Amino acid sequence: MKFLKMMLAIACFSALPHAYAADADAIATVNGKPIKKTWVEFILRDAEARTGQKANDGMKAAVVNELVGSELAYQEAQKAGIDKQPDFIASEELARRKLLVNAFLADFIRKNPVTEAEKKEGYEQYKKELGDKEYNARHILVKTDVEAKAIVADLKKGTDFAKIAKEKSLDPGSKDKGGDLGWFSPAGMVKPFADALLILKKGETTQEPVQSQFGWHIIKLVDTRALQVPPYDKVKDGIERTIQQRKLEKYMLSLKDKAKIEVTGAEKKTP
Repeated sequence: MKFLKMMLAIACFSALPHAYAADADAIATVNGKPIKKTWVEFILRDAEARTGQKANDGMKAAVVNELVGSELAYQEAQKAGIDKQPDFIASEELARRKLLVNAFLADFIRKNPVTEAEKKEGYEQYKKELGDKEYNARHILVKTDVEAKAIVADLKKGTDFAKIAKEKSLDPGSKDKGGDLGWFSPAGMVKPFADALLILKKGETTQEPVQSQFGWHIIKLVDTRALQVPPYDKVKDGIERTIQQRKLEKYMLSLKDKAKIEVTGAEKKTP
């Protein structure tokens, strides 16, 4: 698997345009065209960073062999004029842009590390959002308010909740389990669902359907229990990634606010 990832790195590298020049950096040549030592070193260095596996002579030889093969294909593609085709040119331009953007984003993250204090603060916010209880509930999800109200009426007549869920719910994750969602924190649910759940008592079912972006829900609260919040060490990496993402989003929004953005053409939309 580690070696496969290295080969994928080679494939991505080989997709970039080649800039040929006669130099002493060539570790091999193919029809007079160089396979550069710097290419091989870059691929091996990237593979080491991705896999943690130290490069050896066998891996180096495999990289060179792979680059020779890609060079042969590259030269044939040029002969066939594929590099002049509009779709290829657009794809090449987008690939270069993506590489540069990804390098920029990685550089931003390196220069704006998440501090331990920020992670601890994030953990406190995480605990606050989770609350002190977790809930076990069932739900039935349908497309329309009319269908949902009809189900509520059936439930009031004594029809089994799990039976209706299996027959009519559109939620593939809980349908076959009679609508059972297992134990969860309301913080992980969409707001309309969570708000409706929090006012229910054990054993109660919502008397009116609850609308979310997924459709209409009928919710039954099965039970509650004290929530065991995961310790800091178990979640700190995820908290760090979340904070990094928020920093990046904030920075990108600041760039957008300062930019002059104009959309031309028949269909104009505000960015």
